Amino acid sequence: MELTTLLDMAGGLGLFLFGMSLMSEGIEKAAGAKLRGILEVFTKNRFVGMLVGVIFTAIVQSSSACTVLIVTFVNSGLMTLYQAAGPIFGANIGTTVTAQLVSFNLSKYAPLFLFVGVITMTAVKNNTVKKWAEVLAGFGILFLGLSMMSSAMGCIKDSKTVIDMLSSLSSPVMALILGTALTALVQSSSVTVAIILLMANQGLLELNICMFMILGCNIGACASAMLAGFTGRKDAKRTALIHLLFNIIGTVIMCIILALFMDQVLNILWSFSANPGRVVANAHLAFKVVQVMLLLPFSDKIVDLTYLLVPGEDDSVGYRATYQLQYIGAKNMFSPATAVVEASKELDRMGALACENLNRSMNALITLDQDDIEEAYAVEKNIDFLNHAITDYLVKINQTGLPVEDTKSIGNLFHVANDIERIGDHAENIADSAVMRKEQNINISPQAQRELGEILDMVNDILNYSMHMFSTGDDSKLEDIVRLEEAIDRKERQLQNAHVERLARNECTPEAGMIFSDIVSGLERVGDHAMNIAIATLDEEEQIAVHNLKKKIQAEE
Repeated sequence: MELTTLLDMAGGLGLFLFGMSLMSEGIEKAAGAKLRGILEVFTKNRFVGMLVGVIFTAIVQSSSACTVLIVTFVNSGLMTLYQAAGPIFGANIGTTVTAQLVSFNLSKYAPLFLFVGVITMTAVKNNTVKKWAEVLAGFGILFLGLSMMSSAMGCIKDSKTVIDMLSSLSSPVMALILGTALTALVQSSSVTVAIILLMANQGLLELNICMFMILGCNIGACASAMLAGFTGRKDAKRTALIHLLFNIIGTVIMCIILALFMDQVLNILWSFSANPGRVVANAHLAFKVVQVMLLLPFSDKIVDLTYLLVPGEDDSVGYRATYQLQYIGAKNMFSPATAVVEASKELDRMGALACENLNRSMNALITLDQDDIEEAYAVEKNIDFLNHAITDYLVKINQTGLPVEDTKSIGNLFHVANDIERIGDHAENIADSAVMRKEQNINISPQAQRELGEILDMVNDILNYSMHMFSTGDDSKLEDIVRLEEAIDRKERQLQNAHVERLARNECTPEAGMIFSDIVSGLERVGDHAMNIAIATLDEEEQIAVHNLKKKIQAEE
């Protein structure tokens, strides 16, 4: 076998791998946020979750990408372990799409795909369109690589050494091991199945050996998820094990079927196509479908088995844990596809702490409880820590290959972090007022206390609505938020005027009046920050609509 043939084979494999990578990354960046949302929402039902896994993997052309994403979801608490089983099973069917495409041999169209993709990438400025152009270019590169490998394999047929070596591969066990090892090495079952398919087309491998090599590829495909899972929490490890156990158990079942009925299985496959490559691709699909049909009803049992293999629970970071991140940071897995979601969950936690601290400080102002005052200061330091840590994380992920929609939202998350931090500052200011009142024995009249309670109730409402809208994307309370923000502005003016009248009537001291005025102004600004948090989730057109709604409400006054 000449050196040129080996170089052609290596070059073709390199192009195939690069094309696969370009396609899957392009799709993840162009549509990753939408696909992630679908994966989050439609996994409550086991069967629906399986279908979502099929569709997701078929689109991104990578079961590894899908399973690694699911492992990350479970690790960050976005999905339960039992929900993860369905899409993992489905991913095993979805990954067979690549082999089906390869078997149809679209190599003659590869230059066209590549030309259109590259021209679009260079001529168009829209990021989403550019990412889809990357997908098209990757598709073309993939089939160019496939064409090179196919031509090289045609030359390999003339090498007696290679023919003798491949013909000596008669052991199903060796075929399984070889398929597993090759797939684990290249981190893609699509690549190894494509090579097996080409070798079958060239007559370099017997079909019965191809069947066992395909099963080995399925086990080797678990390597990426196993590597990702074992850097995460115990549930992430269990998620990776679901993928591995599914393929090991499914492979054992299929090996038994093939050992007993190999001729019948091959006859059925030959009845669909006389092309050896198509037989391999159809076998890959059929094996996966049969495995899912047999094992999906027992998915809960497989999940239970992972708890036996990985016992115990992680030391979890609590909601009120001090100076610790719950969803992001060194102890959590990092994935560009879920980075923004995890940062948002951390911001939601930070926001809840700030809202809680605001009420704690207001309670301390009235009751002068020393424990509440000290706790308010301690929580404010924790909020400052979270603000710095989350901001640093946002800077870091902004430099990675995020999905296009997530890239657009990074700037808004910076603003949300700042708004929440400012709410924490206002809580600290109120705690300062509580200390001043306690040290100087300043009295706040019952009327002033009632008025502070009234505006605080309004501020709590807008904070609850805004944080819910930020964390869930549910904008059903948006008009209520806008109206509340305007009502808080009016209430602040009304209370300031009432405060001036009390001062004029000598019904409160200047010191008490100063505290009252500062707190009312601070609570009004908290309402403004809450409004900012709510509209951070909106696009430009929706923000314009909010602005118009504000003008309409102001005109109604």
